[in-house]
Amino acid sequence: MRIRTLAPLAIALSVATTLALAPTASAEPDPSGCPKENFCIYAGEGQTGTVLVRTPNNWTGSVSGKSFFNNGIPFPDEDHIQLTWTYGGRTHEKCFHYNPGPGEYKADFLSGVVFTKATWRGEC
Repeated sequence: MRIRTLAPLAIALSVATTLALAPTASAEPDPSGCPKENFCIYAGEGQTGTVLVRTPNNWTGSVSGKSFFNNGIPFPDEDHIQLTWTYGGRTHEKCFHYNPGPGEYKADFLSGVVFTKATWRGEC
């Protein structure tokens, strides 16, 4: 009878230890020129080159770039970015998470992409 009592305790202890030792998502370092709480568009791939747009607010405009980074922070209804861009005569739109995810929070684009709008929003 004593063994049956100890088995659930051992399992609970094992699960608690595993959860305590499990790695947590860690934020990627801020890319050059894009401090926390900002959304940034870069001239080069991989968040390199000139920062073309850096904003903690919603943005509308027209800028040709090669990459972006959502360096937002957890904030209800305003931590994801709804990004709009044009390419090949078509308009595209997608929601992106903030660093460190889960999900995409940065991306590279082909030459010829023109970013036109970035709106802070809630979950995708």
